Order: sequence, then C-alpha cells, then structure tokens
Amino acid sequence: MHRLHRSASPTRRYALFPSLVSAGVIAAVLLASAAPAACAAPGHDAGGGEAVVLGEDHARAHARLRSAVEGAGGYAQSTRTTSLESLRASQREANAGFDAARFGRFTDYFPSPDFGVHTALLPTGKVLLFSFERVEVNPTKETGPTDRIGRTNAGRAYLWDPAKGTGARAFKKVTPPIVLMPDGTHAPRPAPFFCAGHSFLPNGMLGVFGGNVGGKGGSGAKLSFVFDPWTEHWYRNRDMSVGRWYPSVVTGPDGRQLIMSGQSERGTGTPTPVVERFPAPGRPVPRGRYDVPLDVPVARFGADAPFRNDYPHLFSLRDGMVYGLGRDADQQWLFDLVKQTRTDLPRRPADFRGYGSAVPLPAGLRGPDSVLVLGGDPHDPNTYKLSGGKWSTEEPRAFGRTQDDTLILPDGTLLTVNGALGTRDYGHGPFNPKADLKYRQIELRDGQGRWRLGPAQRLPRGYHSNALVLPDGRVMVTGDELQQIANDPDIKDRMDGSIELYEPPYLHRGGRPALDGVPAGELAHGAAFEVTSTTAAAVTRAVLLAPTTVTHSVNTSQRHLELEVTGVRGRTIGLRAPATAADAPPGYYLLYLLDAKGVPSPAKWVKLGLR
Repeated sequence: MHRLHRSASPTRRYALFPSLVSAGVIAAVLLASAAPAACAAPGHDAGGGEAVVLGEDHARAHARLRSAVEGAGGYAQSTRTTSLESLRASQREANAGFDAARFGRFTDYFPSPDFGVHTALLPTGKVLLFSFERVEVNPTKETGPTDRIGRTNAGRAYLWDPAKGTGARAFKKVTPPIVLMPDGTHAPRPAPFFCAGHSFLPNGMLGVFGGNVGGKGGSGAKLSFVFDPWTEHWYRNRDMSVGRWYPSVVTGPDGRQLIMSGQSERGTGTPTPVVERFPAPGRPVPRGRYDVPLDVPVARFGADAPFRNDYPHLFSLRDGMVYGLGRDADQQWLFDLVKQTRTDLPRRPADFRGYGSAVPLPAGLRGPDSVLVLGGDPHDPNTYKLSGGKWSTEEPRAFGRTQDDTLILPDGTLLTVNGALGTRDYGHGPFNPKADLKYRQIELRDGQGRWRLGPAQRLPRGYHSNALVLPDGRVMVTGDELQQIANDPDIKDRMDGSIELYEPPYLHRGGRPALDGVPAGELAHGAAFEVTSTTAAAVTRAVLLAPTTVTHSVNTSQRHLELEVTGVRGRTIGLRAPATAADAPPGYYLLYLLDAKGVPSPAKWVKLGLR
C-alpha cells in the first residue's frame, strides 16, 4: 500500500478496472491525479502524463504489470482443471492432521451459477447471491464490466436453496429489474447493482442501494431496490439523490436504513459525503410480509459523512447510535439517529486499513457495545477493539490478511475465512491465480480472545469473497470471481461460481439439541416467550444470531445475543426477548438452543417486532 497517497481516494474497486492491476499503484494514480481515468487506457505509455503523476520508476512498474495482463492470451480449460485438482489435493494433504472436534472441517464443494459478490441469508432459509454478467473468462484479466458502457454492464442474481442440496436444481434465477442507465446508450439491461450496499428491513426484505453506471473507472448509480424473500421478486424504489458505487448500509433500531459513502455518478475519485435514509421519514417502515416498498423515496440525513475511502464498517450498537468506522485511521465517527448529528470518535491506533472485516462482539444478554476490527493490512496481524469510546490492541491472528470475512458463530466464537495479500494478489503478484496456502486457512477465536489456525478451504478467495452462517450451523463460503473462473471445471456451462461448506467444531462434538417449536408471531422486546424441545433438559443456553448480508468484507448485520432462560418444564423452555430495539433491531433472527458442550440445535426463525 502506498501510504503517501492513501488519504484522498478509494483503493478497493480497481480489481474491476481492466488495466489497473495493482491496488497500491492505482491508489497513487487516482489520488494524485485530477483525471483518474487518464491512465486507464491499455496502451498508455509509461512516460508522458503517467510518469508525471506516478514518477518514472512507478510508471514503468505500472506499464510492466499492464503488459503482463495484456499478453496473457487465452486460458485453457486444461489449465483450470489441473489447477482445481491441485487445490483439491493440497487441501486434503493440509487438512489431514486437523481434529474436526477442535478445528471443524470442510465438506461439500460444488458449482454455483453466480460469483457471489454479494450474499444474504434470507428468512426463508434461502441464500441470495448477486453480482454481474461476466465479460471475460481469463482470470489474468478483469471479469466484470465496471468500465463497460451499455448492455454488457448488467447485473444478475440467483437463489440457492440448501434444502434442495448442491445440484443445479437447487438454484433459481431471480433477474433484477430491467433499467435504462444514464450512460447515453439507452440500452435496457438487468440493473447493474453490483458493488452496491445492503441491509435488512424489519419485514425480512433486503434493501439494496447503488451500483455501477459504467465507465469512469466505476461510477455510482442512484438505484434503490428491495428483494422480497416471500415472493422472490425485486421491486424498485425512487432513486437516491446521489449515485453510489461501493456504499455501506446499516439498519438502525427504528428499522430505517442509513446509507452512506460510495463514489458518485461522476466516477472514481469522487466519494459522496451525502447520507440518506430509507424509507424517508414520514413513510412507514415495512414490518409485514405484504408491506412491499415500491416507489418509496429516500431522505437526506442531517449530517454528512465525508469518508475518503469507500465501504466503511457501520454498526448499530446497544446505545442506539451508529458507529461509522472508516478505513482511514482518523475517520471514525458516531451518528446520532435522533439528533441527526455526527461526532468524532478517537483515532484508531492502526494506520490505513484496506478491505478487512469487523465484528460487533457478543455481550451476553445485551446488544453489542464493542467492535473488533480485523484484517485490511497484510503486514499487520493485530486486531483492534473499540469499546467505551477507546481503542485497544487485541491478540493478533497468525498473520495479516486482506479481503477476509469474519463471522460470529452460534456458540459465540469467531471464524475468519478467505483472505489475500492484496487486491487480486494472493502472494505471487496481481492477476496470478497461484496463492499462498496460508490464505486458505481459517482462523478461530475462542471466548477468551485466543486465535488458532485451522484447516484450509479448497479455493483461495480474496477480493469479492463472502461467507455466512446457515440455519443448520454450517458456514457457506463463496466469492472471488478470479479464482472461480481460474478453477472452473467447465467454463462453458455458465456455472461460473462455486460454493464450499465448512462444519465448525461444534458439529463434531456429539448429538445436537432439538428445537421443535417457536412462536409464529412477532415477539415484543423484553417479552417472555416459550419454545419446545424434546431435549429441553440438556439445553443450557439460547441465543439469537442475526442473518448475514455481506460484500467486500463489510457485514453490517451481524449480531449475537444470549437469551435469558426463565425456566424449563418438561419439553417447554421459557425465554425472554432482548430488552430494547437498540439491543436487537427489529427483524428476523436465527434462534439456536445450545447444550453444555456448546453444540447448537438447528435454528428456527423468530421475528422481533417494530414498536
């Protein structure tokens, strides 16, 4: 990372820009130039304007990287097949010594029709995956249409139903609405909503904001959609006031979504400070399955958020405030949703962080009051906690990595999967599918904050990688279009992606508790309720886990809460819901019962109501 230029513009979206092959080089170009697209042309000379911006040595390095990409030519199916077999063999060898009861294990690996740049676990138990239509099948070139104008700049989406297994019949195409983009072509295409931001509404629908107009190195779209998990359709709402390319979205305790950051419609290098809310105040927050937002506007928030770099981490914590943790150390902010103000938080001790994960730490019966920031710097393995308005340096992971995904598991432990050295660099240079084995290893963090390395996943997955916890307690891992097309067993079958499943250690510690019945209606905050279990006597804990919606290592929806157990009578277990909407924002949650070994039951969905 080129520190001298980090403060002015994003460093993360260039993996979709064909000729910009090094995030550090690109950052230097775009941060120092008033015309960031000037060095995008594949034949651009290493001297001239590029040398003025970068310096001659830097410009020559940029030119060498560009030439290597341009000269890569085709990519044979035999190369993909051989690579995938090599990864399978190395995974088997690397994982032979790991005890599943301590480290878990990887099981299924299967094709997917989508790259999974964006993923969301819906309250139906199905997983929504969406991204873009590919424009390239050579992994040493860019796969996505970021800089394309017209029909090829298009989005796509699929549902995966785990109940139907891992074959092609388990997937269903759910094409986004057809739109006309303001790119001068008047060419209709499925909405190019890739690299948008998203979070859940209280009725279980997914709000999706932004996307790519095309050209200018990535330019922000004003698009606003919801995906209805009950009808499995997309619905369009009124455009935002500004375009957003790489924004973040979080749902507050009032059920409204806060949208901020992202590059504007003017293109790369123009981050917007405008903050907006959906639905606009004065419009009802959708709370029921039939409350479909359609043609609903956003409204401007009372304070701006001038993040220099995109996809900040956003969290709604138990004080009812939204914490905006920027990638720059000096851009850590607190947003008051009632007063509509922004105030400063202390500077983070770590320097600039690229794409890395962040997690609101479990805090027992109450909502989270601290956040752990991980990854984003391949040279810094430390983790950093914000708690009580102060930062502290916590126990490091085994090594630094970027593009990682960290999940809260039902038993309260943390799991890190995925990662790379940098954007499109897995340890052997940009746009080289070969990867260091270490980036394929998971890491687990126990309740005392201690990390340990675990087994390796099949594919290296860095930029655009994702992961989420399924209702049965397994973890779904997907994403990274470069690695997926580099290891595609049949590049012609249009099954562009892949999914692998990981079983955490708790699934290898004996029988599981049963959760047979939960309330069908809404639960009020603080209310007592009952569930039934044929193994009630063995249950020692009950927890709520918020479903994940994630992209670019940004997961604003995660939340883990213990539930008060008020009593056990035969097969009936008495529980109490979280006290306030600040502890647990309204919406759908996974409810797990756990035994003394930390083994969770398969989950059932419960819904916390909107006051």
